[in-house]
Amino acid sequence: MGLTKGALYIVATPIGNLSDITYRAVEVLKDVDVIAAEDTRHSRRLLQHYGVEKPLVAFHEHNERKVADTLIRRLSAGESIAIISDAGTPLISDPGFSLVRIARKEGIAVKPVPGPCALVAALSVSGLATDHFVFEGFPPRTSMARRTYFGRALEYFGTLIYYEACHRIEACLSDMQIVFPGERHITIARELTKTYETVVSVTLGNVLEVFNDPYMRKGEFVVLLQGREVSDRSEPLKEHEEKLLAALLDECSLKSAVNIATKVHGLRKKTVYDAALRMVEERG
Repeated sequence: MGLTKGALYIVATPIGNLSDITYRAVEVLKDVDVIAAEDTRHSRRLLQHYGVEKPLVAFHEHNERKVADTLIRRLSAGESIAIISDAGTPLISDPGFSLVRIARKEGIAVKPVPGPCALVAALSVSGLATDHFVFEGFPPRTSMARRTYFGRALEYFGTLIYYEACHRIEACLSDMQIVFPGERHITIARELTKTYETVVSVTLGNVLEVFNDPYMRKGEFVVLLQGREVSDRSEPLKEHEEKLLAALLDECSLKSAVNIATKVHGLRKKTVYDAALRMVEERG
């Protein structure tokens, strides 16, 4: 399938192992008019490996707004452009959001070329819940801000996923220990698909022991934390839970409303179902 003229391609690239790029990604990179890369020096090595010889434009967090305007003009003139990040799927904790938003607003076709993504790769091997999860990106840099940030996720019942840098990983985990219960399971995925790939699963209370190994203090990390257990309480719903359920019943079937409210609040389905039946009966 040929390229669409004047289209913006969001191309996923390997997160470590160069073999993890797709055939389509290589074809797209060879066929576009220009490639916007987060770090042109880093990306040039990947492109040379696959024989891609296309003009590179630096596109990173410090010049995103300025370069986005130039790229939009080129797209509007009929050029096809690919965005790549240093590793993985662009826009996931990487530049590109503003460009995609402007492109869609201008009616420019935006096409995904899927492939590696560190958070999905880590989740798939974590042993933690995959049916409900949230990606929170990089936590704040200071301890006080991190603790506040984690506190907002304390009641979330799905798997919590974070990225973290090697020089902050231990401080980040120490703050997690202060906020979250120590018995929660946590998985630390380091250097995924690279030579020294490491995936360790322990309880949060014991996680810092992992860093007794000095090699664990290097590289890039994905941190996955078990969410709170689904409640087994049988008492009536709280006010905010009832408000959500009532709003859902206005918009969808009883079954759908119960399923959604159960997932959002992490409650027993019977508790929510009984409340929903009562609301329906009261409405007549």
